[in-house]
Amino acid sequence: MSKKNRSPKFFVGQSTHEVSRRRFLKKISTVSLAAGAPLLVSSEALGLGARPAPSDRIVMGCIGVGGRGTSNMRTFMNNPDVQVIAVADVEEKSSRYYRGRTAGREPARELVNKHYSKASKKSKACQSFKDFRDLLKIRDIDAVSIATPDHWHGLASIAAANAKKDIYCEKPLTNSIGEGRAVVEAVKKNGRILQTGSHERSNRNSRYAAELVLNGRIGKLKSIRIQMPLGEPHHKHVMSVKGLPKAEPTPDTLDYDFWLGHTPKKDYRSGCAHFWWRFVLAHGGGEMTDRGAHVIDLAQMGLGTDLTGPVKIQAKGNQGQGLYDTFMDYEFVNTFKNGISMIGTSEGQRGLKYEGTEGWVFVHVHGCRLSASSPDLLKEKIGESEIHLGRSPGHHRNFLDSVKSRKNPVAHAEIGHRSGTICHLNNIAMKLGRPLEWDPEKELFVNDEAANKLITPEMREPWKLS
Repeated sequence: MSKKNRSPKFFVGQSTHEVSRRRFLKKISTVSLAAGAPLLVSSEALGLGARPAPSDRIVMGCIGVGGRGTSNMRTFMNNPDVQVIAVADVEEKSSRYYRGRTAGREPARELVNKHYSKASKKSKACQSFKDFRDLLKIRDIDAVSIATPDHWHGLASIAAANAKKDIYCEKPLTNSIGEGRAVVEAVKKNGRILQTGSHERSNRNSRYAAELVLNGRIGKLKSIRIQMPLGEPHHKHVMSVKGLPKAEPTPDTLDYDFWLGHTPKKDYRSGCAHFWWRFVLAHGGGEMTDRGAHVIDLAQMGLGTDLTGPVKIQAKGNQGQGLYDTFMDYEFVNTFKNGISMIGTSEGQRGLKYEGTEGWVFVHVHGCRLSASSPDLLKEKIGESEIHLGRSPGHHRNFLDSVKSRKNPVAHAEIGHRSGTICHLNNIAMKLGRPLEWDPEKELFVNDEAANKLITPEMREPWKLS
């Protein structure tokens, strides 16, 4: 299967939308110029208070506004050069989210309106949609934030790229290797900016630790220890659930068939929807893609392998039987072409440990607090002629700056795809129960038809990648 053959063709339905602000401004501009008068439209008239001029503003829509999606939306709105004008979610309003949080498209819309009403009494009302494709039809929108369940990341990102929108997509970039490659190709074809939401990569400490490794401060790198423990309450809950609970009536506020999307049709159970979907393989990859998309991503940065991946995969774990079927209590070894291995386990403190011939550095995730074999190691200065990874002003801000400059953000599409791929490779090896060989250039398993069939999921009509 070549990359060309995996290029996406996305099924998009028809929708209507209101006359956009930009067309409105264009009409005003035409009238003003015809009258020989300059066009002076205040930010207050646009419902934005004393905000940057329209030419400097990034107009955004938010797709998926549950817990994480609403958090991202708030972060973007707090940037004065951003205007959120639309939200989309298949859930209208629910308090079934993790820890009883209320979220959905209507609470999100209300939050947006409340936020901008503080800046101006003339604030333009935020639109809300059940179907994200309707949001993408709005020509005003420059960029979108995508924070749906993982199984929707691929199709939503491809649709956004084809609609000429820049994209901030939560990690992991997609829920399969094939979808990830399709997103990369769609972003490239349409000249879009994409930032994967692996925000630890923007942390100053994580970048400094990688620079220490890349510049030989711990000697020759021998291995990287990946530690992703499973001791939090939600992990314990997942491991305590046995069998398959009875089906439940589908909530009136949720379009469950749309929520399932391209995945197999099945009865609704509240325990596999909001938040908990990440422990169902059809929708997420368990802790391997949840925290793994952070920890393994940082390892990729320190290894200098952002644009490639391992060549040998060994992994084993206990797969859940019943409602939750992702892998727990895992061990894995991912070996790269240069002989360096990432050795992973579900034990220890969460983070990664770079192990060299002359010392080690540990990056604690989340937050990226550093510890090292010697306190002096963390006082090292990186010389002007050495490898510098630069610094990010913050993951969301880095995305916004990239939208304006058209320069790649710190976790662009290829980086997000490659980090996510390693997570998926481990899950596939655990599913098949045997070691695998991987060709990171062709993005295929070597002489393994059964494994290659798991690169891209079969999709339920009308959704498809082809």
